[in-house]
Amino acid sequence: MRWSPQQARERFARSRVARLATVSGTGQPHLIPVTFAVHEDTVATAVDAKPKSTRNLKRLANIADNPKVCLLADDYDDDWERLWWVRADAEARVVHDAPERDAALERLAERYPQYRRSPPDGPVILAEVHRWSGWSFR
Repeated sequence: MRWSPQQARERFARSRVARLATVSGTGQPHLIPVTFAVHEDTVATAVDAKPKSTRNLKRLANIADNPKVCLLADDYDDDWERLWWVRADAEARVVHDAPERDAALERLAERYPQYRRSPPDGPVILAEVHRWSGWSFR
C-alpha cells in the first residue's frame, strides 16, 4: 500500500534511525545510519561525538560535491505483513553555526537523551525534503 506524502513524513518522523545516502562528485555512493529530527519538511542530523575514524567525514565532502541526498527509514519483520519503508529525497546543506544549527540541535536533544548529556559539537546536515514516499504491506 502506497502512502501519501503526509503519512510517509509522519511515519519517518517516528522512526528512531534512518540511513543517509550521499554520492561523491565521481559518483561513488556512500550510505550510513543516522539519528535525526524532522521539522516540517526538513530532516536534521548532526556530526556527534561517537568515535569516528576521522573528522573529515565522507558524508560532508559528498554533500559539498553533490547536495542531492536520500534518507530511508524502514522496519523489517519476519511477518511480512508488518513491513514498511519511507524514503525522503532531499537537497542537503551543511551548517557549522547559526540559529538553524542551534534549533536543529534542540530538536535532536528532544528525541535522543544522549544528546542532552553530550550535545553534538560538529556540523549539522539539514536536508530539505522535496519528495516523501512510503509503502507498507497493509
